[in-house]
Amino acid sequence: MKKRVLIIGGGASGMAAAIAAADSGADVTVIEHMDRVGKKILSTGNGRCNLTNRQMDPSCYRCDEADFPMKVLKHFLPEDTIAWFHEMGLEVRERQGYYYPASDQASSVLDVLRFRLRELGVNVMCGVEPDGIGITSGGFEVSGKKKDGQAVKFWGNALILAAGSKAAPSTGSDGSGYGLAKDLGHRVIRPLPALVQLRCQGNLYKVMAGVRTEAELTLFASGKKMARDRGELQITDYGLSGIPAFQISRYASRALDEGKKVTVSVDFLPARGKKEVLDWIARGRADFPNRTGEELLGGLINKKLALGLLKLAGIRPSAPAESWSRKQSEALCRQMKEYEALVQSVNPFANAQVCCGGVDTSQVDPETLESRLISGLYLIGELLDVDGICGGYNLQWAWATGNLAGRAAVRKKEQNRSFQKEVSR
Repeated sequence: MKKRVLIIGGGASGMAAAIAAADSGADVTVIEHMDRVGKKILSTGNGRCNLTNRQMDPSCYRCDEADFPMKVLKHFLPEDTIAWFHEMGLEVRERQGYYYPASDQASSVLDVLRFRLRELGVNVMCGVEPDGIGITSGGFEVSGKKKDGQAVKFWGNALILAAGSKAAPSTGSDGSGYGLAKDLGHRVIRPLPALVQLRCQGNLYKVMAGVRTEAELTLFASGKKMARDRGELQITDYGLSGIPAFQISRYASRALDEGKKVTVSVDFLPARGKKEVLDWIARGRADFPNRTGEELLGGLINKKLALGLLKLAGIRPSAPAESWSRKQSEALCRQMKEYEALVQSVNPFANAQVCCGGVDTSQVDPETLESRLISGLYLIGELLDVDGICGGYNLQWAWATGNLAGRAAVRKKEQNRSFQKEVSR
């Protein structure tokens, strides 16, 4: 008789798990509370879906158990992801180590996953909100309600929790999986927004809003350096955005939640040393003494950025360069190389791509993603306390954990459970 596998959550990891389990011979049911599966995939990579990345090392993932992500990922590498999608009919293209569907459309990724679910006969139940899990000697019973209030029940030998995080709730990630995991006895590390914008104190952001520039950001929590990243920074009317701000945001979230003072030192000229910048200012003042600060700095940095930094250095934008004091020149250099942003908060879950925090990985076996507390229960994807940096790493985590858990759930021999437990939401 076929093994029956239940999966709560029809996102990237849930669909991967369903395909892997069905491919391994199981009878699979996916329970999804949204009206369709995989909605979040459509917004990844700005609609192009960055599937995975050639570079894969511990620095690409954050977790309270630092070695946990790579223990999992060694079982399903980027080349496995590419081969897996190829087998399902999707071709990929590479751009500097980043992999995208050949069509450059995220919808192509979702389509092949849906097609494969259909071809394997996976029972996809959308519009069902799970509200209880029963654990018996034979397996798991999940109860739920449809949108019209009709009660439904599902039974399986194994249960995979793939309900996602709290990031981007409009796509269905409402955090309900954390509650299910807690009810089943798992510890959940407080989830907080990650890969998200930083809201900073000060009124000059409105002056500099819209600027995009290469910059290096270093984040400090109560004076201790926590993270550094370099890339295209975007300045908004409330603070800092863009890839480097996203990459360090999880550390800002955690530090602010702990009541620490969070600052970001911004180097707007990371390719130039401090002395080189000071020399450039001195040469400019000597060669073009009658140019205003706005005119002079326009040859080096964005004009809107220049206006803000001149004000912070105590220099009137209309003042001729020859009138600047040495102290003002040094202050201007400092603002260009060590601008300090005081972070007041990060944007909410609605703006976040992922969360930091989640199910404590010390309670999960990295070889199978099976719970160390309950036999036959698996926890995968964003539900776990693992968050990757930008660049396809969070989707690689979804594909890897889904495939690993889906296969493991089918391979596992049945064990008689010596207890019964009913969990109601």
